[in-house]
Amino acid sequence: MRKSLQILGRDAMRLVRQRRVWVIVIGVLITPALYAWFNINAFWDPYSNTSSVRVAVVNLDEGADSDLTGPLDVGEEVVAQLKENDELGWVFMDEGEAQDAVKRGDVYATIVIPTDFSTNLISITTDEFTQPALQYYVNEKASAIAPKITDVGASQLDAQITSSFTEQVAEAVSDALKEAGDDTEGRLEGAKTDSLNAFDEAMQTIDSAREELTGQAASLDDSRGSLASASSTLSDVDTTLGDVQVAIEQAKSLIAEAQDQVIAFTDAATSAYVDGTTQLADAAAAANLVVTDLSEVADKVGLRVDGAIEQIRAVVEANATAIARLQELVDGAGLDEGATQRLTEVIDTLQQRNETDQQLLADLQNLNDSASGMADAIQASADSVTQAVNEAQGAATDLRSALTSTVPALNSAMSSLSTSAGEFSAAIDGQRDQLVQAQQLLSELDTQLVSTSEALTALDGNLAGIQDELQLARTDISALSAASEWSALSTITGLDSAQIAKFVASPVEVSTHVVFPISTYGSAMAALFTNLSLWIGAFVLMVIFRTEVDTEGLEGLTVRQAYFGRFFLFAILAVVQALIVCIGNLVIGIQVVSAAAFVGTGVLVALAYVSIVYALCVAFGHVGRGLCILFVIMQIPGASGLYPIEMMPGFFRAIYPFLPFTYGIDAMRETIAGFYGSDYWQFLGVLAVFVLGAFIVGLVVRRRFASLNAVFNREVVATDLLVGEKVQIVGGGYRLPDLIHALANREEYRDELSRRAEPFTRRYPALLRTTVIAGLGGLVVIGIIAWLVPGGKASLLGVWLLWSLLVIGVLVTLEYFKQSFARAGEVASLGDDELRRAVVSEGSRTRVAAGADGSVIPEMATDGGDRA
Repeated sequence: MRKSLQILGRDAMRLVRQRRVWVIVIGVLITPALYAWFNINAFWDPYSNTSSVRVAVVNLDEGADSDLTGPLDVGEEVVAQLKENDELGWVFMDEGEAQDAVKRGDVYATIVIPTDFSTNLISITTDEFTQPALQYYVNEKASAIAPKITDVGASQLDAQITSSFTEQVAEAVSDALKEAGDDTEGRLEGAKTDSLNAFDEAMQTIDSAREELTGQAASLDDSRGSLASASSTLSDVDTTLGDVQVAIEQAKSLIAEAQDQVIAFTDAATSAYVDGTTQLADAAAAANLVVTDLSEVADKVGLRVDGAIEQIRAVVEANATAIARLQELVDGAGLDEGATQRLTEVIDTLQQRNETDQQLLADLQNLNDSASGMADAIQASADSVTQAVNEAQGAATDLRSALTSTVPALNSAMSSLSTSAGEFSAAIDGQRDQLVQAQQLLSELDTQLVSTSEALTALDGNLAGIQDELQLARTDISALSAASEWSALSTITGLDSAQIAKFVASPVEVSTHVVFPISTYGSAMAALFTNLSLWIGAFVLMVIFRTEVDTEGLEGLTVRQAYFGRFFLFAILAVVQALIVCIGNLVIGIQVVSAAAFVGTGVLVALAYVSIVYALCVAFGHVGRGLCILFVIMQIPGASGLYPIEMMPGFFRAIYPFLPFTYGIDAMRETIAGFYGSDYWQFLGVLAVFVLGAFIVGLVVRRRFASLNAVFNREVVATDLLVGEKVQIVGGGYRLPDLIHALANREEYRDELSRRAEPFTRRYPALLRTTVIAGLGGLVVIGIIAWLVPGGKASLLGVWLLWSLLVIGVLVTLEYFKQSFARAGEVASLGDDELRRAVVSEGSRTRVAAGADGSVIPEMATDGGDRA
């Protein structure tokens, strides 16, 4: 360690003495900080200036109208809202001007609202929906980020239009639903009242009908009594008519005898005159008596039939009234189907009974008319008999004076009387037949009245059941207002249209709770830019300062001592760079939860990065510097500095855990936004692993590549264009077996070397060309594949890098073998004394390498370049 500190002191004094290089040193210390400061300031709050990002808006919408939304002009509403919106630089143009502006780059994007936008938007309320579409034109050539910003603006505009339209439609639907609910509730309330009134009226009608049916049943009982009386009367009339027929037959016999006597009347006129007159008087009296009896019987029959007719007519009229009332109940009460069917059956039964009663009434009326005709015929016959007797008496009176002339007339009158008596007897037969039919009709009428009475009783029972059902239905309707459905309807009528519209337009409100808040975008980017500046600062140190240590003033210096001696210098400069960067960030105003932790983290990250960069440059020379550049290129997208690693292609997600930036950035973010658990120490622990790996590369791998680096540097210096530096090689750079072999038998060594080197030397140009051609060809093929398969570009980039490293490795290996054979050839040209000194030197290197202090770097072991 003392030798390492001596190297540090010597290098520091060199810098102090050479004041002219102070400007370079200061530049090396400040330039990386400038990179971080400028970028942090540039990214401090870029999204606050989005109002300067110009976006053209063209409104061609002609508006629309619908029953649901009313007049709607979405285009005008959008323009009005955008004029109040300063999130982007909205400018309003006509279509042609806007298209030219976006192509020229005067605006980054153009949004066109087409003529049928409102019409298509409200078509969702019809059966034929047409998707409304905004026409979005973006100039991606103008900027890489601006199109993403305008994309967000277009998306927000689309969401704003959707939300506004949804809110308007929802409010209209809610108003319509509320109005329909109010109307439905009113109608239900009215229907409930009307139904209750109808049920009350129906039950009152049924009560009246039942009372009427009770009266009709009593009337039917009375009518049956009248019919029984009428039937008995008709039987008496029939008996009387039989007696009348017997009397008429006697009268006919008397007339016949009288005619026989008239024949002898001429001979005994005088003696028979008195007898004939007496007989005629007796016959006339008997006939008049019979006629009187018949008239009285006919009058009684007529009176009884008239009474029966009136009673039956009353029954028919009462039945008609009951049928009409029942029909009104069926038509207007709104009964259920079962009750309506039973009432209809009752009405049909009453209608049939009533029609039968009406036919019976017609038959009784005909019978009454026949009885009246019979009475008139009897009276006419009686009058004829009386007239004949009177004529006979007149003839007898005139007999004395004109016997000869009056006898024929008397005979003729007696013949007429006999004929009239026969006709009267025939009329009585007809009337008796009609009396028999009347009795049958009365019997049938009695049967019909019995059936009608039974039907009325059944109807009364049905009406009682219907009345109970109506009462139950009325109770159910009265209970409707207490039902849950009625409450749901009341809920609909109490809807708040504005609140519903707001909810439908934005059903979810996001309650944002920021975990580890960061005040500015610049503060969020500070971790990335600070880590980049520290890596760049470390790399600049490797470019400006020599990584190899010269041995001036230092005897017995080992590789490890030289490595740490120069590392201390780089570490001090890296710490100064970190302090400048981090303190400057604090001056700028980035957010930190702990300034000390932020600065301390910057120092630790700087030490980690300088150890990695230093190890690569020492171990691999210019190739190591190239690897440092490659690493920084890969770490910007692969360490989750700009975007979440989940957004990166698979290749970068794969290398993410193996990049130092991953843990340096995360550790610094902890000090900026806040600490969580032991994450901070885990990140620093992983960085410590990278530092350990760097020391292994710088101390162990470097030895294996020292001769190769020396060869490579000689080639670099030979160009007279590229800068090379001395590569410290342990020992003389010769292989000890080669030295011993050459010292023992030089000729045999030369032959053996020629045998081994000649094939390689002969094939070297071809191998070199093949490697270069294969390397370039492989890169071209990979590029073509990446062009043909855009989705695999990230993976192919990794393949491209690995192929490049493989080609470089092959080229370095070829050059290493070439230089090894050249160095072995130099052994054959050394003199014996030089061979002995070389053997002693290599033997000393071997012994010291086996010790604790490392291998000695002799002065003679420097190769290539000039010392600074």
